[in-house]
Amino acid sequence: MNSDTMKFSINEERAKEIRPILQEVYSALLEKGYNPIIQIVGYILSEDPGYITNHKNARALIRRVDRYELLSELVKSYLNI
Repeated sequence: MNSDTMKFSINEERAKEIRPILQEVYSALLEKGYNPIIQIVGYILSEDPGYITNHKNARALIRRVDRYELLSELVKSYLNI
């Protein structure tokens, strides 16, 4: 078993693309009456696109972002780094 820590990084340009995608998905979920936080968390944990509505092309948008990229940006935002 490998005990080395894996390194994952996103370039700054890609990071700037993720926020508007997440905001659009959030807005589409809200418009359809879903709890966007619960739905996005469900998607992140399961990678099941069924958690995301097709409204405003939200499902296709969220699938353009790798889960690791999404989680990385969320953690950085939460930590203000």
